Amino acid sequence: MGRSRGRDAENPRARLDHGGIAEIAPSEFGGGHELIVDGTPQSHVDLDDPTHLHFEYIVRMGAVIDQLGSSASDPLSVVHLGAGALTLPRYVAATRPGSRQQVIEWEAPLIDLVREHLPLPRGAAIRIRIGDAREGLRRLPPALTGNCDLVVSDVFSGAQTPAHLTSVEFYREIATLLSPTGVLLVNVADGPGLAFARRQVATAAAVFAEVALLADTQVLKGRRFGNLVLAASASPLPTDWLPRMLAAGPHPAKIAQGDEVVAFAHGAALVTDADAVASPRPDAGLFLR
Repeated sequence: MGRSRGRDAENPRARLDHGGIAEIAPSEFGGGHELIVDGTPQSHVDLDDPTHLHFEYIVRMGAVIDQLGSSASDPLSVVHLGAGALTLPRYVAATRPGSRQQVIEWEAPLIDLVREHLPLPRGAAIRIRIGDAREGLRRLPPALTGNCDLVVSDVFSGAQTPAHLTSVEFYREIATLLSPTGVLLVNVADGPGLAFARRQVATAAAVFAEVALLADTQVLKGRRFGNLVLAASASPLPTDWLPRMLAAGPHPAKIAQGDEVVAFAHGAALVTDADAVASPRPDAGLFLR
């Protein structure tokens, strides 16, 4: 998520099924384009350089992805929940040639808009499926079960993650897709106090043996609203060199692991399908320029 801006009548746009408006606009920050949904930037894409990741939480996801596999060039088997402008599928296709990727996205008009104005690279094995993310998991090819190197969950309806994509039952469904060393990355948006994020960490930890958090230092301390990347796996996470990279900027960030994650989630209740709620809605003034 980013800051809102006024719409340009010349920018291509589409009305989404939920009634909102998606728009593609030139980026004001370092080239490329942004996908803006209801005034809030959702994705940044640089067609000339798909390895250019602009949003900070996406940079952090990319850093984890770079460590997957026995080498940084190994092709990956990936499932993406939520499409946006397909920033990470483009990144994986560019950095891991031969990767096979599945994308599940609810909004067909959004996909049509992105395909027309921000076309995917030729030859990229990226299959896009339209539908609910959780229902879509159950309809993936059986051959993916237990064989995925990576699942990315980055689904927002407006500015909130839908409740049914936050529960222990949901994480268990993802776990069946992952290989023994496969990694789940989740975009968790939360504000001061981090009550939602703490429950998400506790819930993921009930399913996965290893859980870590990557975030801006001030966000991780619960001092402001922002995006945290939750990483989880049945095996030790490949994060040895991440602390130094995160501390280098562009804004101070860190990775919380081990006892720090246990302390972070201490006392937080697991989320179940019966009591799940959507992620908190950011304050309306957060994205105003």
